[in-house]
Amino acid sequence: MTQLSSPEVQELEIRVEEATRATAAGEKRFVEPAEGTLRRAISKRHHIVFGRRGSGKSSLLRKAAVDLAVDRRPTAYVDMETFKGHAYPDVLLSVLIESFERFKEWLETVAVHPSNKTSWWRKLFGRGPTRKPVDRAGANALAQRLDLQIKELKALLHGADDAATEMTRTRSQESGQSGTVGLELKGKGLKLSGSEADSEKTIAEEQTKVAFRQSKTDFLHRHILEYRLLFRELAALVDGDSYLFLDDLYYIRRADQASVLDYFHRIAKGNGLWLKAGTIRHRTRWYTHGDPSIGLKIGDDADEIDLDLTLEKFSITRGFLIDILKNFISEAPSLAVDALLTDGAIDRLVLASGGVARDFLNIFRRSIRVARERSGRGQQADRIGVEDINNAAGEYESVKREELRSDAPEDQEALEEEFRNVGDFCKKHGRSNVFLLKQDDTSLRAKRVQELVDLRLIHKIRQRVTVSHRKREIFEGYMLDVSQYTASRKIRDFEIMEFWRPENTDKLRRESLIYGDDEPRAATPE
Repeated sequence: MTQLSSPEVQELEIRVEEATRATAAGEKRFVEPAEGTLRRAISKRHHIVFGRRGSGKSSLLRKAAVDLAVDRRPTAYVDMETFKGHAYPDVLLSVLIESFERFKEWLETVAVHPSNKTSWWRKLFGRGPTRKPVDRAGANALAQRLDLQIKELKALLHGADDAATEMTRTRSQESGQSGTVGLELKGKGLKLSGSEADSEKTIAEEQTKVAFRQSKTDFLHRHILEYRLLFRELAALVDGDSYLFLDDLYYIRRADQASVLDYFHRIAKGNGLWLKAGTIRHRTRWYTHGDPSIGLKIGDDADEIDLDLTLEKFSITRGFLIDILKNFISEAPSLAVDALLTDGAIDRLVLASGGVARDFLNIFRRSIRVARERSGRGQQADRIGVEDINNAAGEYESVKREELRSDAPEDQEALEEEFRNVGDFCKKHGRSNVFLLKQDDTSLRAKRVQELVDLRLIHKIRQRVTVSHRKREIFEGYMLDVSQYTASRKIRDFEIMEFWRPENTDKLRRESLIYGDDEPRAATPE
């Protein structure tokens, strides 16, 4: 039995498979992509966290939420995928309801749970709290107020928007009259007197019916002061700030994203509530200019946290991904990275992942099976090799294609056409897995390339490239996904360029690699 068929490797496959979807438990294996990233994610500042699918956005936000919860800071984590397809204003109502429910849950559990109940804390967070409980009576009172708001919002959500409504107002008026009859009796040594009041009252009621239209948007605008007050009181109760995590913002309609962010920003401003939104850059509209402007403006209202470790800094990205893999392998002391993969396979696995952690783990897991099947055919397979990675990456392409259809349904055909064009250019004209695009290109073609980068079908490899004979122009370097040239040996004169090696710098400067010129250029002989 080869090592790849051992029980330890089979257990490793299961652990990797379970971890390729971010969950609350996944924070135990969290690896910080860059020093200070986690500290920024829990700081008192609004942030938009950018990253491709699987780059670690959810892991970062969940880890931040856990660290804040342990410090008894009010947190609410909202998965925006739940509201995919909801239209505005229902999508805002839904997110508001979910946010209030999560803060209510925090008030009823984390805020007041005794510190000495260590088993409860360890089960949920892996460690005990760092601060004492908040006032239980105050927490219960605020939770009840949140519950009332939740019920009101749910009733509004399930009602019709801009619906005709009739309200009856009743006004009562009281009127009456009174008189007095007197009596006096006199006798020897005696005097009696008395009186009797006579009154009559009437009550008149006047009913007025008022017809109006109930607008959900108007309701939300009218109640924003109440919601602001809730968070002001929450800040006073806990003597600190609150945090709202809106993960995978790109799942809701692009036309609604800025409006949702804008509403929560208005609630949060000056009330100790900090927003942390995770999303894909080119699938998101976080700010729109206008009168008034809507959303979060980066640099003014919020800062960005960029989790996209591209192949541009190949050695840093390689080290980060290997650290993630070591976290899994460390649970089986008999295993080691270099005992499972050849050096060439590690580099090819990094390339195939495009620097995305989830893709790295998924392709690694699939490559174990590919290598094991190769061993079953009588070929030696003690370690995963380059061809195993190629084949696993080719299989994994269907996952990326499906996510393209899920994430960009309205642009699917145009993006798939652009992807075919890039592939044809690389295979037929550039004769290489890499290509160049003008840095200042604002065409629709360039925009689609950027979206394909976010969809992990194209990978950025260089921010600034100069080309011989095109001295006044600056280009950016990109790599076609490995899945598109797993059969590269069948393509005549196709070069898989190891662009990260210093000796290959000049190869990347070839004019024949420029994509987007009016006429395709023939490959330039070396």
